[in-house]
Amino acid sequence: MAAPSSPEYDIIFAGGGTTACLVASRLSAASPDLKILILESGDHTKNKLEHIQPARYLSHLAPFSQTVTFHKAEKNENAGGREMIFPTGRCVGGGSSVNFMMYTRAAASDYDDWEKVYGNEGWGSKDLIPLLKKTEHYQLGEPGTLETHGYSGPLKVSMGGAVTDIGKNFLDVASKYDKDRGSTEDANGLFEVDKYGPWQKWIDAKTGTRSDVAHHFIYNQPEKKNLTIETAKRVHRVIFDGTTAVGVEYVNDLTTNPSADQTFQTAKARKMVIVSAGSFGSPAILERSGVGARDVLEPLGVEVKVDLPGVGAEYQDHNGVFTTYAARDDEVTLDGLIRGEPSEVNKWTEMWTKTGQGLLAHNGIDAGVKLRPTAQELAQMPAFSTRWKEYFQNAPDKPVLWMGPLSMHVGLPVPGLTKKCFTLGAFTCYPESTGTVHISSSTNPHAPLNFKSGFFTKKSDVEVLMWGYKKSRELARRMAAYRGAVMKPSFSSGSQADFTGSPGEEAPVDIQAKDIEYSEEDEKAVEEYVRNKVTTTWHALGTCPAKPRDQGGVVDSTLSVYGCQRLKVADLSIAPGNVGSNTYSSTLAIAEKAAIIFAKELGIEL
Repeated sequence: MAAPSSPEYDIIFAGGGTTACLVASRLSAASPDLKILILESGDHTKNKLEHIQPARYLSHLAPFSQTVTFHKAEKNENAGGREMIFPTGRCVGGGSSVNFMMYTRAAASDYDDWEKVYGNEGWGSKDLIPLLKKTEHYQLGEPGTLETHGYSGPLKVSMGGAVTDIGKNFLDVASKYDKDRGSTEDANGLFEVDKYGPWQKWIDAKTGTRSDVAHHFIYNQPEKKNLTIETAKRVHRVIFDGTTAVGVEYVNDLTTNPSADQTFQTAKARKMVIVSAGSFGSPAILERSGVGARDVLEPLGVEVKVDLPGVGAEYQDHNGVFTTYAARDDEVTLDGLIRGEPSEVNKWTEMWTKTGQGLLAHNGIDAGVKLRPTAQELAQMPAFSTRWKEYFQNAPDKPVLWMGPLSMHVGLPVPGLTKKCFTLGAFTCYPESTGTVHISSSTNPHAPLNFKSGFFTKKSDVEVLMWGYKKSRELARRMAAYRGAVMKPSFSSGSQADFTGSPGEEAPVDIQAKDIEYSEEDEKAVEEYVRNKVTTTWHALGTCPAKPRDQGGVVDSTLSVYGCQRLKVADLSIAPGNVGSNTYSSTLAIAEKAAIIFAKELGIEL
């Protein structure tokens, strides 16, 4: 009996995340004759509450979650000797279906760097800002008022279904304590930093639902016979004819179904294979396909098709520290929802169902600031001084740190914690430290990756987060909601920097109170705390960068993989440099740009 023939498509996407869904939607709508396949290792997300109800987003980080992949990094002695966990989206829509919904946009100069520093013509801010505007429907203020925002795209941006007093209190304290920095109504206008402001969300103001790509580019469209989405399928490798991509080999996903048949299947691509599995998945697929560094592939028995050392060589992220404080009892927080308290769940579910409003239409983040240090603050960070002069000093729109409050406890459950809480978060916007992501097996696509996060290999990153902790603590302890620390450094007995009471018992200090003075021993305690608490902010990028090949690049400015034909990479892994923000907006810009590039090559008008 003859073996069954492989199905044929024009385009195959290896991965069904944010970029794949947007690009496939654009191309399939523009050319009904184009036959497209998306292969996604996770499941569909259509109308599932954990994906459309914003406040449920932390459920995706639960240890039993199947909507994300938990990547374990190698033990890092610079981060408390921990094997840190890095979650990434694992469902249709990818990160857009599980992220924190923070509407945080990059500095315009980040995109200008992509064009000018890394040689990607057509990828500057003048090219990408129109694409950012194309995807969004900004629901704040009068339509058309703000030049850098879009008002007719499918993805809604608002303040969500509630605004908590925690956020208002933070902004009030900042206006009095840190008044030299000023305030703004739009902290995400792309050109301005160092001003405190309300924080927008990827949430529809009317329906109270998440603004994800799956529901706004795929599920809301008329059924497209030319677009097939296969879930629970893990791509093993790209199939080549010489160095021309002609298809993919894939297998049933074991996370979805541990007893699934593991026979490899193939699908053929007549025109293009697009690897779109994210900053962990995309370099892994390339390496299993024989595209990567020879010294990585040959020891694993992979035949080298293209020696491309940049694959997986520069993992980038943002380093974050989240510190929880006890809140006064009458504060409105998301803690009851997160703990599953029936009274809270029932109350807010009823409101959301009837009106689309309330805490279920919220992510807990109502305010924030993109910070650059003052001269006095810079003097406290000697290891950071060189980085400042080389990278930040002449780029006034680049923030060094994001900081803001969350109206809930963020982090692993604290045994016995029943109090209401708020968290002050801080993350480094452009860490100097980088890591690596490589395969550990040539034959098993389910095998854990050989992943080194690289966190804190540079002391400059440690200093920035120490500044972030101390700065955020000064704001927190002046907030009316403040009732002491749930998490804190291990200050020595009698330290003047220690907290004065147990969680729930410490009162806020006056706005005019003197800043805490840290002794040399206290500074060591803060450094230890930051090293032990630092975590990913789920912003992985840069593992298949669009750079010149001799500078570690993996793709060119048309997203074509060097040394290959008809093979593309399209997701956040192609970012050649970091962005000073959460990464959803930049991913959308990449996706819209990719759609334009691919359509032009295919002879299609979008």
